[in-house]
Amino acid sequence: MSEPTVAGASRVRDEDAFDVGAMAAWLRAHATDPTGLDGPPEVRQFTGGASNLTYLLRYPGRDLILRRPPAGTKAAGSHDMRREHDLQVALAPVFPQVPAMVAMCDDPGVIGSPFYVMDRVAGTILRQDLPASLGLDEAGVRALCDRAIDTLVALHAVDVDDAGLGSFDRGPGYVARQVGGWSGRFRRARTEDVGDFEAVMAWLDAHQPADRPHVLVHNDFRFDNLVLDPADPTRIVAVLDWELATVGDPLMDLGSSLAYWVQADDDPTFQLFRRQPTNAPGMRTRWEFVQRYAALRGLDVTAQEWTFYEVFGLFRLAVIAQQIHYRFFHGQTTNPAFAIMGPAVVALEARCRGLLPAA
Repeated sequence: MSEPTVAGASRVRDEDAFDVGAMAAWLRAHATDPTGLDGPPEVRQFTGGASNLTYLLRYPGRDLILRRPPAGTKAAGSHDMRREHDLQVALAPVFPQVPAMVAMCDDPGVIGSPFYVMDRVAGTILRQDLPASLGLDEAGVRALCDRAIDTLVALHAVDVDDAGLGSFDRGPGYVARQVGGWSGRFRRARTEDVGDFEAVMAWLDAHQPADRPHVLVHNDFRFDNLVLDPADPTRIVAVLDWELATVGDPLMDLGSSLAYWVQADDDPTFQLFRRQPTNAPGMRTRWEFVQRYAALRGLDVTAQEWTFYEVFGLFRLAVIAQQIHYRFFHGQTTNPAFAIMGPAVVALEARCRGLLPAA
């Protein structure tokens, strides 16, 4: 049975609405399993995401999730529904924390854009603060944190070729492509109300480490993309949002993940942008996270080496925020949750500059 309510799902914003009847008819005809898909579903929208649009489709006795791109100007190559869908299909046999895909629609004529539908995995998704209802003490929080690290380690241990994902690997030069690519994205999306990041981009360009052996990287691995088991909130039953996944350097993935990791002793400005309960007693610090990850994977990472990955992760997060801010700044979206993106970009530039070693 479906839960009476689903946290984070609310009324669909007018700008993000679509023809539910057309979608439902298409889905009945194309679903891998059409059981329970009679009639149109109740549709709710998840408000927590900041990139692709995510909707809850509620049928009697069955909950599904629909993903589609946002309206407005989008970065080249981003919001590829077919790529995101097919990656999860390929990954499912070797990484069990992937939701089951139900259907992929490449025809934008159905709802105005391509979309895919997957089964909803029931469970808790953490947001800004740790719910008291989970009953986790400090030891429980530490166990949850460690299982999150273990999940990332397991993902990075997937044999990319055996999973049929070797085509995602563009070969040597991943670090250089990431630095150059994200720098170009920032310059194209910059608006007049934020800084230019030129000093940060120049430092990243000049201090690139050699690529580590490539693995499957999620590129958006954080608590609000993890689903916790309702019966055991320290157990992770699903990893969501594979939009940015690819094959590349594992430490770049780790740096991107920890850009969201606001710990208890961070400065008040950075605390304002915390979106997950990484400040809770029992959570590891960013450096402790790095050390545990490295130990489990048999890697040697010094604090000096880590500076590059930390700065890159924060810069990449700033670019993502700026791409969203660009749409808000130019009136392509009215989502009030995006009003904070511009100030976040400014704060992230200051944080990056503060991490750069003195010349």
